[in-house]
Amino acid sequence: MSSAKATGQKATALHRFAVLTAGATVVLLVAGALVTSNDAGLAVPDWPLSYGTWMPPMVGNIFYEHGHRMIATFVGLLTTILAVWLLLREPRGWVRRLGLVALGTVVLQGILGGLTVLFLLPRPVSIAHATLAQVFFCLAVSLAAFTGPGWQVSAERRVDSGRPPLFDVAAATTLLVFLQLILGAAYRHSLVDITPHLVGALAVAYFVVRTTRRVREHHADEPALLRPARLLLALLWVQLALGGGAYLSRLVTVDAPQPVLYMVAFTVAHVAVGALVLATSLVLTLHAHRLLVCVERKPSVLATGEEASA
Repeated sequence: MSSAKATGQKATALHRFAVLTAGATVVLLVAGALVTSNDAGLAVPDWPLSYGTWMPPMVGNIFYEHGHRMIATFVGLLTTILAVWLLLREPRGWVRRLGLVALGTVVLQGILGGLTVLFLLPRPVSIAHATLAQVFFCLAVSLAAFTGPGWQVSAERRVDSGRPPLFDVAAATTLLVFLQLILGAAYRHSLVDITPHLVGALAVAYFVVRTTRRVREHHADEPALLRPARLLLALLWVQLALGGGAYLSRLVTVDAPQPVLYMVAFTVAHVAVGALVLATSLVLTLHAHRLLVCVERKPSVLATGEEASA
């Protein structure tokens, strides 16, 4: 086997592992939503152990809370392996550093999760926990993108003559989606009412439509931009439908003695698809930065990947 072929296979394996880490993070976000939706946050009153042991009986809400901890531990292990792998095999220094940032973020996220239990679910800590979860997810998705084949070779860049540039529009969309997810967490934790979240949904919908339209009109011949744009628009409509279902199900079950199954299902699906919207918008933003250039801007190291390995 030639040296170049072996190097390529190692790079592919690293990319696949990064994708696995990002995918496991989606499962972790779903597990966290199950804990919140089932009011299971204090089903296990101690931390880091669970009822003084590593494996309590998985009954009732303990299943959701301790299951969430188990998945979080697994994601932490994957992130540790990924960070070490990047340090050993990744020639780009900025990608190695991003792996270390992801590792530090997942450690901090675990600590915040423990604090939510030890201090009996304080709303600011719970919302910070939800916010950092989305930050970590963005880091995991970015690492999956940066280790992919698109960033391993120099791409032919085209001039983006749109105003504002597609990258700016896509970046604004990604930021709005991120803020919208935080508003959703604040609503679920009863820190705000539904109004800011509804306003945020309208803003996200407008920017998603604007971003995808820009791609269709000016960059329809670029699959790396068109595919995520199409997926982003489809996920938006699914997310809006799930959001309506989640809100209505909460209204009709407000007097229920415990969370009702269909309310939990709508809420968890809404959280999961929201994470996919964020990931898709982020991927579109990153590819726009890699493939497009404005005449008044110089290519950055993020797009070219040209940096000393030191």
